[in-house]
Amino acid sequence: MTTPDSDTSTPPSALPSVPQASGAWPPPPIAPEALPPAAPPVSPPVAPPLGPGGPLPGQPQRSAFPPAVVAGWMVAIVALTVSVLLWQKVNGMQEALARQNADAGSQSVEARALARHADDAVRDSAAKLAALDARVADMAAYRTQLEELAHSASRARDENLAVDLETALRLAQDQTQLTGSTEPLLAALRTAERRLGRSQDPRLAPVARAVARDLERVKAATVADTAGLLGRIDQLLRQADDLPVANEVGRPSGVARAREPAAAEPTSWWGRLWANVRSETESLLRVRRIERPEATMLSPDQAFFVRENLKLRLQGARLGILARQYEAARNDLSAASTALGTWFDPASRRTQAAATLLQQVQSQTRSADLPRVDESLLALGHVAAAEPARSN
Repeated sequence: MTTPDSDTSTPPSALPSVPQASGAWPPPPIAPEALPPAAPPVSPPVAPPLGPGGPLPGQPQRSAFPPAVVAGWMVAIVALTVSVLLWQKVNGMQEALARQNADAGSQSVEARALARHADDAVRDSAAKLAALDARVADMAAYRTQLEELAHSASRARDENLAVDLETALRLAQDQTQLTGSTEPLLAALRTAERRLGRSQDPRLAPVARAVARDLERVKAATVADTAGLLGRIDQLLRQADDLPVANEVGRPSGVARAREPAAAEPTSWWGRLWANVRSETESLLRVRRIERPEATMLSPDQAFFVRENLKLRLQGARLGILARQYEAARNDLSAASTALGTWFDPASRRTQAAATLLQQVQSQTRSADLPRVDESLLALGHVAAAEPARSN
């Protein structure tokens, strides 16, 4: 016979044991499906009727587990279940927060990288914008300069025409002086006349008239025969050594010979003898009028230097004609003419021929001046000087 205490057996616990991992919190979550179903409450076994001293028939039997214990177990089971569910929910929330935190960290890293790239792009864009602004400013400056150049070119077109024509005329005049030909000057004047005819500026009308007058004057100008002048001067140079000086002895004067009457040739021997004696006597003594005393004082050495001086004057005139320096050539020819009339015998035929040839050379050099276009240059200078004053 058993007593209720001995018959009462502890029912097995319906809750599984929860493993406690040391040092790991929170513990791994347990899925609800993994939990065993809750066991139904076990009713305590009914004790057999007792013999003497046991419960009487008709009295209720006493349960092996009091209701308070059962209620406590039920509350514990419910609390444990709720705790497990809450623990699983909190664990899921922690996992979600961890995932969100990791996502937020990666997103922040990406955002920082994107921000860095954006900053670089902004700096590059700012640099490119600054470069474009500089180029736009340069283009604006270039455009302003081009507009100013176009305006000044259109405004100073006539002034440039005047300057070009003045330069061309000066160059042609220099070429004419160097070559001794009027062809460069004629070509420049014709070109200037055509360009002035196409111009519509009334300020260039006086220039056109001056160019027309200079053109007519150049056409009518005579050019010296340089080859002929040089040939005559060379002829004078060859004759200089044979020219008699004024005090040359042993040569009768041309005037005296002209004044002597044509005497008949003596036929007798004593007549011929008397004629020879008289001619010899006259050669020993000569009487004539001296107009230049300094010419009679020349020694033979001085006569040599007088001839050399005459040659130098003629050579200087020759070089002046070659260099188109007609004024210097005229001065040398004038000095040579003075020396010829001073130191040489004017009654000699050679001296007279040399003087005649020298006069021809002098007359040709007087008309050998090349024409100039000073009137046209003066008019062009007035136009070029009036343009800056009008622009100011």
